[in-house]
Amino acid sequence: MFSLLSHNTFGIDVNATRFLEYASVEELKQQIAQGAITTPFLHIGGGSNLLFTKDYDGLVLHSCIGGIEVTEETEQSVSLRVGAGVVWDDFVAYCVRSGWYGVENLSLIPGEVGASAVQNIGAYGVEVKDLITAVETVNFRGEERVYTVGECEYSYRNSIFKRPENRTVFVTYVCFRLSKKEKFTLDYGTIRQELEKYPKMTLDIVRKVIIDIRESKLPDPKVMGNAGSFFMNPILSREKLETLQQEYPRIPYYELNDGQVKIPAGWMIDQCGWKGKSLGPAAVHDKQALVLVNRGGAKGSDIIALSDAVRISVREKFGIDIHPEVYIIDN
Repeated sequence: MFSLLSHNTFGIDVNATRFLEYASVEELKQQIAQGAITTPFLHIGGGSNLLFTKDYDGLVLHSCIGGIEVTEETEQSVSLRVGAGVVWDDFVAYCVRSGWYGVENLSLIPGEVGASAVQNIGAYGVEVKDLITAVETVNFRGEERVYTVGECEYSYRNSIFKRPENRTVFVTYVCFRLSKKEKFTLDYGTIRQELEKYPKMTLDIVRKVIIDIRESKLPDPKVMGNAGSFFMNPILSREKLETLQQEYPRIPYYELNDGQVKIPAGWMIDQCGWKGKSLGPAAVHDKQALVLVNRGGAKGSDIIALSDAVRISVREKFGIDIHPEVYIIDN
């Protein structure tokens, strides 16, 4: 048995039957050819978007493929090929130091580069799908394939790689295109307000502001187990929003391109009185209601019980179903 305590940011004390890491495409293909990758298996990144409800009766795989390579560069942009095992925030820091625009709003998101392409991570008005150009993969049979960004079928916190039939596809490299010309996304949350504290706006400053905002709201997983945002923000029709505004005129929302709107799930959870409340060792974070935390010794079932109670409250008060963003492992 292999302990997964250090491989999930919720800090759930569970084990896997086997654990296997690989550091290159060649090593992965060799492991496949030798029959070392047996079913059932689970491929993880940094474990920052997982909730284990019990021991995993199978193989847990983890990529250690590293490297950040410039594949093309013009006056306007730079194209990069990044190993799936690179820590996401290390990649963001590298880009900011290099003067490349695009990923700075995604600073301090936990996890690894490979998982960013599977999950379509996003924050403060930016989604990684708008920066990805291609995703390189190897499947369970050892076959390599490159998916164009269009083939990834990205949507809000979703991609083709999250479908059950594609769980046997392993992301090995992610290709990005970033801007070398100044290009910021600032009209989300309190970014502009926080920037007023500084005499000028640079990539370094924007990254610092994003980190400061996140740290003011989100607990450090090393101190208090969590997976960041536990729930996805629901997307509604404008008609549904207008109905809600009759009862909640100050309900916050963000316009989407297709005439729909996104409602902050954290606001609704807060309105239901859950912020700072706990059920046993699981709690809703007192600074950001979108985050569920392990106060110490929580099991996956404790987190699920709290999640279910919160979801029922939101459904009863607003008539809206909110869904976990976190991948729940219950095999």
